[in-house]
Amino acid sequence: MPDPVVGRASWQDGWLLSAATSPSENFGPRPAHANIDLLVLHSISLPPGQFGGDAVHRLFTNRLDWDAHPYYKQIEGMRVSSHFFIRRDGALWQFVSCDDRAWHAGQSFYRGRNNCNDDSIGIELEGLEGDAFEDAQYTQLSRLCRAIFQRYPIAHIAGHQHIAPGRKADPGPGFDWPRLQTSLQIEDRCLPLTEKTCAINLTQSPNP
Repeated sequence: MPDPVVGRASWQDGWLLSAATSPSENFGPRPAHANIDLLVLHSISLPPGQFGGDAVHRLFTNRLDWDAHPYYKQIEGMRVSSHFFIRRDGALWQFVSCDDRAWHAGQSFYRGRNNCNDDSIGIELEGLEGDAFEDAQYTQLSRLCRAIFQRYPIAHIAGHQHIAPGRKADPGPGFDWPRLQTSLQIEDRCLPLTEKTCAINLTQSPNP
C-alpha cells in the first residue's frame, strides 16, 4: 500500500506512541514468521448502542462487572482484546502491541489463510453494528492506518464480516468503505473480498 503520510509515526515494541494505552492480558505470541499484512475493522459498544463509558476498556482488560447490565450475562467470561479502539470523538487507545497476537478475529479465513488473529491487526470502532460512524473516527482511522502502513507490510483491509461471514456482521453497512479508500488512496484489490468468496473457504479454528 502507498504511504501518503508526511513524517514518520513513532513506535516502540509494537506500541504506537501517539495512542493512549490500556494494556490487556488477552494476547499471545504470533506464529514464527507471521506476515502481518491484514487490518481487520470491527465495531463495538457496551452495552450495545451506548457510547462513552469505560465498559469496552473493562472488557478488554478483564475488569468488566458481569452484573452491571443484563446484556453482559451473554458474554460473561469472554476473554477478548483488540490492538486499537477508536472512540466516537476520535480518541485512540491501544490494548495490545501490534507485534503480538490480539484476540479479536476468532474463527476466520481471508486471503487464503485461516486464523486471522495470527497475522492481522484489529481495530475496533466505537459504534453499533450497521449504524453510521463519526467524522472524527474516520479521520483517526485514516491517520492510524497510515501509521501502521509505515511499520507493517499491510496489503489488505477487511471487516470482521468479511473474515467471518455468517458469524459476524460488523462493522456492517454503516461503514463507508469508499470514504476510507479515498482517504488512504488505496487500490480496489486492497479492500474486502466478497462475502461469498470468504464463506466458501471458512473453516473451524480452535483459537480465540
